[in-house]
Amino acid sequence: MIIHAIGHALSMSFAMGWEILWPLILGFGLSGVIQAVISHKQMSRLLPDDKPKTLIKAAGLGAASSSCSYAAVAIARSIFRKGANFTSAMAFEIASTNLVIELGIIMVVLLGWQFTAAEFIGGPLMILILAILFRLFLTPKLVNKAREQAEKGVSGRMEGHAAMDDLAVKGSGTIWNKLLSSEGRTATSHFFVMDWASVWTDIVLGLLIAGALAAWIPKSWWRALFFTNNHTLAVIWGPLVGPLIAVLSFVCSVGNVPLAAVLWNGGISFGGVIAFIFADLIVFPVLKIYKKYYGMKMALFIFGTFYVAMALAGYLVEGIFAVLHLTPQAGHAKVLEASVSFNYTTELNIVFIVIAGALVWRFLNTGGPMMLKMMNMNKPAAEHHH
Repeated sequence: MIIHAIGHALSMSFAMGWEILWPLILGFGLSGVIQAVISHKQMSRLLPDDKPKTLIKAAGLGAASSSCSYAAVAIARSIFRKGANFTSAMAFEIASTNLVIELGIIMVVLLGWQFTAAEFIGGPLMILILAILFRLFLTPKLVNKAREQAEKGVSGRMEGHAAMDDLAVKGSGTIWNKLLSSEGRTATSHFFVMDWASVWTDIVLGLLIAGALAAWIPKSWWRALFFTNNHTLAVIWGPLVGPLIAVLSFVCSVGNVPLAAVLWNGGISFGGVIAFIFADLIVFPVLKIYKKYYGMKMALFIFGTFYVAMALAGYLVEGIFAVLHLTPQAGHAKVLEASVSFNYTTELNIVFIVIAGALVWRFLNTGGPMMLKMMNMNKPAAEHHH
């Protein structure tokens, strides 16, 4: 009985993983291309304040960055230490995990286009809400204390990844010429593999937890938790409970999307799903890093303001899509009925596995393993020149 239950959960995890394999490879490939031609080196100079124009820049730079939550947090501290405004650094962090290409592609496949649209509408709304909360409640004293702690350079995770922007192709020329150059192809392969190395544990953990929850938790339990028999209460409750489930799940980055599919099929509200996905930046491991980076008071302040911003963004998205009559039908995440067969998904997986193999081959033959080792040791990857 136990063996059968475990086998059922693992089979569902594998089916979900197979369903999202090609979107993951495509997303990380596109992310690698963008990072290869856009450097973060001057970011601190570009983000000196929290004016709307600066926050837009921060969101754009974040969207062009890695989707790894740990890397985003490390880069945010790095640019804050170099003089960037704290609010702008946090806006970068949010965009880096919630407005990236790979997340949008995976959400289309697992949940549907409405969720991707909601993510890219809700992300900027969350940044706007957070900026307002910071204006109202963030004191110069707290920022100064956080900067003192940040200057200590306490190790968290992915500090090596934070220095990887030096890999971006230098010099003039069109983006296309940069990408086709030997340096461009090498940089793309390095970013591709480094990003996979950063998030694969979250992806695997997310798939395993999602498979277990889908296989073992009765739908009646989910329906009771999310008040599916009372639409008004469900809409109010969803964005409040969604981030809390994310905090307890320990899964961040794109790894929480399979979990979002389970929650959606379980009956959580549309806004609750969006708030859950936003909450990858307040899971327990990341909160511990905030404490190391900025001190306990700032870590608690980040948790409180992020939670409020995530919930409010969830409500706004719910309302916007309801007014436009675009809210998707509940409980129809296709991934949970996924099975491995020779169809378009398998064909796409084969094509993108070949592409991934070519990128990994170039990575292995252009000094990549040494850079990966340095990244894992939290040493600046920029020290190595490929």
